[in-house]
Amino acid sequence: LFSRVTKALTLTTVIALLGCSTGGTNFVAKVEPWREAEENSCNAAGIVRPSPVIQSRTALGGPSVCGAARPFEMSGALGGRVAMKPAALLRCPMIPQVERWVSGSVAPMARYFLGSPVAELTVAASYSCRPINHVMGGKLSEHGYANALDISAFILADGRKITVKGGWNGNDRERAFLKAFTKVRAASLRPFLALKPTAITEIISIWTWRAMDETGFTGFASKSRPFLK
Repeated sequence: LFSRVTKALTLTTVIALLGCSTGGTNFVAKVEPWREAEENSCNAAGIVRPSPVIQSRTALGGPSVCGAARPFEMSGALGGRVAMKPAALLRCPMIPQVERWVSGSVAPMARYFLGSPVAELTVAASYSCRPINHVMGGKLSEHGYANALDISAFILADGRKITVKGGWNGNDRERAFLKAFTKVRAASLRPFLALKPTAITEIISIWTWRAMDETGFTGFASKSRPFLK
């Protein structure tokens, strides 16, 4: 009897950890209560307020642990001065981090290296219930929690379009603009991943992680990295 119970519990655990994404690809995930608590805290504090470019959406639920209790559709940053197309579906704690990334990194870097304000970000991906890098049986991506945003291009006010993939083979200013994302630190916690100029880079991905120290949880900060295909 003990053996049967043990087998049943083991099978239940495996089923709980193995989810099915919207595309039918299996992934491994686990319940992490801090995610819901953090999202609820963000929403209760009113950190994100609806606006013409940030709209509240109905809950994203499942399959498995995918989703968000009260996601937001973000179609622009900096009050709409920088458009995001298509709109990104993100959880509450991600919104201020995207704003911070655009205002503190993207906007000033575009002006400095490219001589023009950035007008639009091309969104390659936001919420998607899938494993990391679409690898079957892999760990659930942060996209599955509406906690990640992939950007594939930057459109400037003067009409120029700098793609992440093409920019690495572009002129010196375009390469410097993209390379600059690897030379800053987020909340002085972790360095961004360094890139080699020859890397085949298609998107810049940002997400939030739990910033931990010896005293425990200290909050969220954004991290940016290139995605190497």
